[in-house]
Amino acid sequence: MIDLHMHSKYSDDGEYTPIELVEQCARAGVRMMSVTDHNCAKANEEAKNAAEKNGIRYLSGIEIDCTYEEINFHVLGYGIDFRGSDFEAIEKNVADQSAQASFERLERTQALGFPLITKEDMLAMEEGNYWQRNWTGEMFAEALLAMPEYADHPLLAPYRPGGERSDNPYVNFYWDYYSQGKPCYAKTDYPAMEEIIDTIHRNHGAAVLAHPGVNLRGKECLLEEILRLGLDGIEAFSSYHSPEQTQAFYRAAREHSVFVTCGSDYHGKTKPSIALGQHGCTVPEEVEEMLDRICL
Repeated sequence: MIDLHMHSKYSDDGEYTPIELVEQCARAGVRMMSVTDHNCAKANEEAKNAAEKNGIRYLSGIEIDCTYEEINFHVLGYGIDFRGSDFEAIEKNVADQSAQASFERLERTQALGFPLITKEDMLAMEEGNYWQRNWTGEMFAEALLAMPEYADHPLLAPYRPGGERSDNPYVNFYWDYYSQGKPCYAKTDYPAMEEIIDTIHRNHGAAVLAHPGVNLRGKECLLEEILRLGLDGIEAFSSYHSPEQTQAFYRAAREHSVFVTCGSDYHGKTKPSIALGQHGCTVPEEVEEMLDRICL
């Protein structure tokens, strides 16, 4: 089994340490893995060493926020020189903006209909996390769903057990209220996609468009011009993609002579319905051949 998309506690929404992820992969039968934290490459040293001890082939990775045509996207970097200063700069850019964005999200959450949630509630959510202050939509969801004062709040009903959005309640709440264009969205200035692709290439890596079925929904016409920016691959096999989407992205990769990858986007409690290896990849040999072509 191969899984090239998962997140550790170095991501602002991951639950497990890099070593815990490796141990989970070993138990799940994953033989090739990559930890791809949001805008942070710090997990790779720990994960690589632990993977080697567990007999798992490891590919260094990162998932970077970027923009194209004012739309937010994620680009995965594989086989990167993760010790390079470029990735420290990317992490710092997001961290420098995160505190202000967090307070903006708090104000908008209060205005949304949750005036009782406070700065102190969100500070308590930071305990035990690796990252600097960044109160994500997932964190707001976790805090709000635990508050007895909002046990019967109608906006939270879809995310409680049995609700229509309860499969991944925290991240669904984020997508519904904190993602780009939603009422609690706080703008962060991300680099252009072209710049991120260049950065990954400069650090000896391959650039892959992450879960295009999510970020390109309703804008699929942009895929061809995005691929012309210099992407090396498409994450065609993803836990978010329907079989029809998977086939469409696989065909697009073949037509544009780029490779395909597979990733679950496993986070732990943030996305409880997603398991390691849950991506439906039907061409593991093709993915393994790609791994042989890029820097490990």
